[in-house]
Amino acid sequence: MKIALISAYDYAHPGGVTEHVRHLAAELRRRGHDTTVFAPCSDREYAETHPDFVRVGRPFPIPMHGSVARISVSLQLTNRIKRYMRDGGFDVVHLHEPLMPVLPMTALRYSEATTVGTFHAFARSNVGYYYGKQLLKRYVKRLNARIAVSVPARDFVQHYFPGEYRIVPNGIDVARFRDQPPLSELRDGKVNILFVGRLEYRKGLGYLLRAFARLKEDFPQLRLVIVGDGPMRRWYANFLARKQLPDVIMAGYVSADELPRYYASCDVFCAPNTGDESFGLILLEAMAAGKPIVATNIDGFRWVVHSGREGILVDRKDKGQLASALRVLIRDEALRRDMGQAGQRTVVQYDWERVTGAVLEVYRQAAAGAAPAPARELEPTLSPN
Repeated sequence: MKIALISAYDYAHPGGVTEHVRHLAAELRRRGHDTTVFAPCSDREYAETHPDFVRVGRPFPIPMHGSVARISVSLQLTNRIKRYMRDGGFDVVHLHEPLMPVLPMTALRYSEATTVGTFHAFARSNVGYYYGKQLLKRYVKRLNARIAVSVPARDFVQHYFPGEYRIVPNGIDVARFRDQPPLSELRDGKVNILFVGRLEYRKGLGYLLRAFARLKEDFPQLRLVIVGDGPMRRWYANFLARKQLPDVIMAGYVSADELPRYYASCDVFCAPNTGDESFGLILLEAMAAGKPIVATNIDGFRWVVHSGREGILVDRKDKGQLASALRVLIRDEALRRDMGQAGQRTVVQYDWERVTGAVLEVYRQAAAGAAPAPARELEPTLSPN
């Protein structure tokens, strides 16, 4: 098939949707499908060195759901997008966040191919969906099939736009995180807690820092490694300076090649996010690396981690519970090993090979006019082919 993957987000900036599109495109090409990605991109030269990528506009940072979305908002792109859709000869146009301006919505409006939309987001509410529902319904009706990456993501969008949604989760390259060599400087006898995420409030690092301060008194060989960057980096650095907390490493942004080695170097992975997560991709990365998890009991995480099996779930914004759960795993090496092994068994179902098979099945059903198969409530419905 000739497939267009369309993303609203800056393709040069790390993010969950961007990584999803990048890996899906690679797997589709590996299977012989002619696949082109369309997205805004802050790196002007990227499209020149990647012939299967088309840069559509320059992204701008827009505050959204407690984070920052880097999207293109220029209406001057309409004619270009219309031309891409008219002249591309695509069999399938797959839109990621199809109701985001400007690229996905415009492509959906003018596409003459089979259209599939994947909804990635989750939030307690959406002002744009609420007030724009009547207008946006016209766009939703143009989708031949709808995908949600999790039950929470489905329930969120279904509240505004009822209909059938096939649940196909985010994927992960399991082999990339397995059996990686740890960083020698972090394997010095200390117990390492790892945090990976954007440094913004909703990722919950502040609660982990306070929990770490409690734990450090009882476990002098404990260390916290923070991977990621963002608008609150200076605030967290000032907090560490005020509290004079030792053994905290702020690694900043880490390349995709280096990231698996950070997972390999930790003893416990911690995700203290406060909410508005549709899925737990970082949890899958920790599972693939065979690491036990302490995470908050929020919708997107509860769908991925079973508390007591791959990790321990605690109430969000509760530094006391966070410290207690970490304490259990710090003390119990055998439990860490058992949970890590359980995670490696669980994560296999999310491997990109299986996820891509499920996406292709949605394409075939949409092209044939068939209704998508109903999704189970607790587990992803993946095709083995």
